[in-house]
Amino acid sequence: MTALIASLPILLVIVLMLAFNWPAKRALPLGWLVAVVIALLYWKQDFTTSAAWALDGFLEAIGTLVIILGAILIMNTLKHSGAVTAIQRVFNNVNPDRRIQAIIVGFVFAAFIEGAAGFGTPAALAAPLLISLGFPPLCAAIVALIYNSVPVVYGAVGTPTNTAHAVTVQAAEALGADSEAYRMALTKFSAISQATCALFIVFFGVFVMCRMFGKNKSGKEAFAALPFALFTAVVFDVVFLALAFFFGPEFPSLIGAIVTLAIVIVAARAGFLCPKKVWDFEPRNEWDASWLSKQEVKQDVDNGMSAVLAWVPYVLIALILVGTRLNWFGLKTLLTSDAFKVSIKNILGNENVNWTWNWGWCPGIFPFILVCILTFFLHRMPGAKVKEAFVDTFKQTSGVAIALFFGVSMVYIYRNTGMNAALTDKSMLYVMAEALANIFQGAYIIIAPVIGVLGAFMSGSNTVSNTLFAGLQFQTAQLVKMSPVLIVALQNIGGAAGNMICVNNVVAACATTGTMGNEGKIIRTNALPCLIYCIIAILVLGGLIVAGVDPLGLVAAS
Repeated sequence: MTALIASLPILLVIVLMLAFNWPAKRALPLGWLVAVVIALLYWKQDFTTSAAWALDGFLEAIGTLVIILGAILIMNTLKHSGAVTAIQRVFNNVNPDRRIQAIIVGFVFAAFIEGAAGFGTPAALAAPLLISLGFPPLCAAIVALIYNSVPVVYGAVGTPTNTAHAVTVQAAEALGADSEAYRMALTKFSAISQATCALFIVFFGVFVMCRMFGKNKSGKEAFAALPFALFTAVVFDVVFLALAFFFGPEFPSLIGAIVTLAIVIVAARAGFLCPKKVWDFEPRNEWDASWLSKQEVKQDVDNGMSAVLAWVPYVLIALILVGTRLNWFGLKTLLTSDAFKVSIKNILGNENVNWTWNWGWCPGIFPFILVCILTFFLHRMPGAKVKEAFVDTFKQTSGVAIALFFGVSMVYIYRNTGMNAALTDKSMLYVMAEALANIFQGAYIIIAPVIGVLGAFMSGSNTVSNTLFAGLQFQTAQLVKMSPVLIVALQNIGGAAGNMICVNNVVAACATTGTMGNEGKIIRTNALPCLIYCIIAILVLGGLIVAGVDPLGLVAAS
């Protein structure tokens, strides 16, 4: 009963967005209000504590909003400087087929951004770039979100996997496991499943695109691109697995994408395994109105800018992301120091509720906004065009603020309901996950990735999902006598799959593509690839569990 009551705000949001097609900016505030009422009246949490966590969540949303603003400003800057047209020519010259472009930009290029930055950055960059190439905005959002899955477990230089390790390493060591051996085992088995999923998901993104946005609305038109999709997935997987097996979680997505991008661009330019007949969308004037941006669409500037100059901002973004994440010249040490942080301690007098924003480590500022400023000078933009870029950006981001503020705040309420509560010291989110684990017991391999999806759906982050549930997954694995390494890997993969449908990422994708109000439609569309993704993970890792595979012998030790 308690778990059911805890689930009411989530169920309400899901029903309003999926069944009634409410936009997130309407559904999330209502869900937030119901969560607050449950925390106060049912959990009997004191008002000050609930208010403190709600406020902490509002503050935490600032970082996400800055990332969105920075990503949109990048695209508007390139649009008004003439770079977008030049970049579009580059990809058109590589291969004019939209299926090939979707794979190269939506999967490979975005995987590089995920490996370096993570936290919703790939969709925020890849989707607008697809739009600049001539993709319908709604199509760009859906495809970018579907593809933001495989590289996620090693996003932001391995943060989600390292987080899962950090949350569970004490339990593993209590069973006699070596910390580094456990981290590498978790990395290895997460990679095996992700690499298998890549063989399907690269093609599935193209299939959804052809089925929903093609002239004939036929998924069959995607099969001509199947050889290139498999080629891309195999090239990526080879590097991805090698790095995961031998170097750990920091570089499989980052370096795997760089190597793959170089290879597939050469292959696409040569027409290797590419469809003989070019596939394109219908003329823009025949697109369905729901596909279009709700923002004013302006003609891209074409001033004959060279391709090299047009790509300089992206090169700078890549160099800054890699350089800061790998701590070149001590940049990471500098940007994560206290000088680049702003904090509010003891919110509403609660010593356990503190907010810190490391603004120097926020991709929205470094590199996005920094590169925008540099681009104003590099591309010699007149003042009127700079002003236009800012005006357009603020118009596009104003509508997303409400959804993000209330969405993140609701997550914080869910995570911390057990603090100073008379009912139980377990949070609403923990109670829900625990009930699911108790119900499924022997069939826990089925529910393990679903819990990961749930965490990502609510928080918008695989890292947060692992923070919330990796410990629970490890403990439950011991109770049901399944390999903790493989169960935590399923949690890790579920969190990655949940990126396709999580509220925060969907809201961010809609904001960057100007398709606000389509959040429910996107979640309904991406629910199928998310489900397929989880099924593949269950078959791969669940099959190993059923076969008795027990990395590090933790089942026997427990």
